[in-house]
Amino acid sequence: MTVDPVFQSPAFVGAIRNPEDPNHLMVIKPVTRKVRVFAGETLLADTIDALRVIEVGRRIYDPVIYVPEQDLTLGFTHLDKSTHCPIKGDASYITFDGDEIGWVYKTPLKMSVQLANHFAFWPDKVRCTEGN
Repeated sequence: MTVDPVFQSPAFVGAIRNPEDPNHLMVIKPVTRKVRVFAGETLLADTIDALRVIEVGRRIYDPVIYVPEQDLTLGFTHLDKSTHCPIKGDASYITFDGDEIGWVYKTPLKMSVQLANHFAFWPDKVRCTEGN
């Protein structure tokens, strides 16, 4: 398969690529500011170690913030649900107040090990703030 010339630009140097489809890729970047995640007024996470994942697959996905497990402010219930991503691995899903709110890669693929035990949240169900 041919790599789209756009994905050969310097912005994608070091991108993690799907071995079966090099046009499916992601870039993982550290967030350099404090991140807080809220569901309504409830603080779910408070971290200075978040990661931002920018992924291109069937389309360009909105960037997603991933928060280390140790920076969650409360526990979540795990759903009996999983999905597979060819560049991240198997995701399991979590709930808050009975509503599916996010996911985690407990044992990601080797190429995505940075995401291990980092939680991400559905953007339409939380509010993320960056900075103090």
